[in-house]
Amino acid sequence: MSDRSVNPAKKRERSTKERRTMIMEAAMHCFLENGYHQTGVRDIAKQAGVSLGNLYNHFPGKHDVLAEIAALERADLAPFLELLTDTSSASDVLDRFLTAYATYLSAPENVMLGIEVSSEAVRKPDIGELFLTNRNELASALVLVIERGVTDGDFRADLDPTEASQFVIELIDASAYRSVLSEVAIQKIIPGLKDFVFAALRRG
Repeated sequence: MSDRSVNPAKKRERSTKERRTMIMEAAMHCFLENGYHQTGVRDIAKQAGVSLGNLYNHFPGKHDVLAEIAALERADLAPFLELLTDTSSASDVLDRFLTAYATYLSAPENVMLGIEVSSEAVRKPDIGELFLTNRNELASALVLVIERGVTDGDFRADLDPTEASQFVIELIDASAYRSVLSEVAIQKIIPGLKDFVFAALRRG
């Protein structure tokens, strides 16, 4: 199909989406390379190969770029949310979640971006809220798995599923950071992570 046969409005929409994606990729490259606060909008525009005015047509500022990153993170979490709805035993679902989510988080770019985002979230509550919403959705899905494990008798009856889910996610976060900072493959850390989590959750 030639470009002439494409609806002009559709072409503009596609072009706009492609340009936003290019700017987002450039921004993440700059944030990872230089840090969020050391990166200016001019740096992002230069990396993306667009004019400053063109960048402002898509994002009023780098704060807005960070908000868009939160939306992208939400899309990245979709497979883990789906995994947590699996109807297999709670122990099996949790085991697979620990492996999958720890592996995802331990990618160096995810650790570095997580550090940048965390520091900015403390300064800008609205940014913090966006990323906290993503985290809370993941935690809520994990709560249901833990509750099912309690009901089935696999996990301790005296557990607080809400607190337990937060601790599990925090342990995964910390394990991913340790993997990158210590240059230890996450595959070597995951067995100990699982031992610790299941020792805390299982009955007896």
